[in-house]
Amino acid sequence: MLVKNFIKSNNNREIAFVRSFYDGKLKKLPGVVFLSGFRSDMEGTKALALEKFFISEKRDFLRFDYSGHGASSGNFSDLCLSDWLEDSIAVIEQLTKGPQILVGSSMGGWISLLLAEKIPQKIKGIVGIATAPDFTEDGFWRNFSINQRKELNEIGYVDLPTAYDNEPYRITKKLIEDGRKHLIFGKKKLYDFPVRLLQGTNDADVKIEVPLKLLEEISCPDLRLTLVKGADHSFSSKNCLEIITDSIAAVSK
Repeated sequence: MLVKNFIKSNNNREIAFVRSFYDGKLKKLPGVVFLSGFRSDMEGTKALALEKFFISEKRDFLRFDYSGHGASSGNFSDLCLSDWLEDSIAVIEQLTKGPQILVGSSMGGWISLLLAEKIPQKIKGIVGIATAPDFTEDGFWRNFSINQRKELNEIGYVDLPTAYDNEPYRITKKLIEDGRKHLIFGKKKLYDFPVRLLQGTNDADVKIEVPLKLLEEISCPDLRLTLVKGADHSFSSKNCLEIITDSIAAVSK
């Protein structure tokens, strides 16, 4: 049985994690770290399926919850991307040895690319699933109506209905303003490790134009974009999960 443990971030927040650990000498492959999406947690379909797969492969796998998500401490509405980036750095630096494969889903893909700037020495490769860089600006702010922008400025938040939860997502002014500190589009991205971008054609949240733009702006030894016809934003069908594990294997060499 895998048990949740906790570490503390630099701001004293408790970050929940689950790690399946094996002797790295068995296969000499880098560990895998899963970074979940916005309002998602480490109990999602992809995280649990990957954990099961890598336990069978006797390979290190680490999943965790950002502050304000899942079992970690903090109130979601008080937090923002800088906090979740800080959580990710704390987890990787405190709990892993050597370069890791980062598997980032949606917002986790954005955070993975930010980690490539912050701690490149800890990264062996990146697999981005429906990667959603700059979504606070391009997904939320740009699609807000005049009234919603006014509401955000006057009361500090906007509640948005979502297909992923019965309760609306509370999008705060802090989240939007902090996101602007971390925008990556329009900047050349130079990495010395391989990158895989995975995208479904039926993704209602991240359009195909997003990974195509990343394809133009990323420069690295081995960059590939895989489009899966009919796959949605969850990218969690049996076929999609196999594509994820194949991609992880490819960037692990």
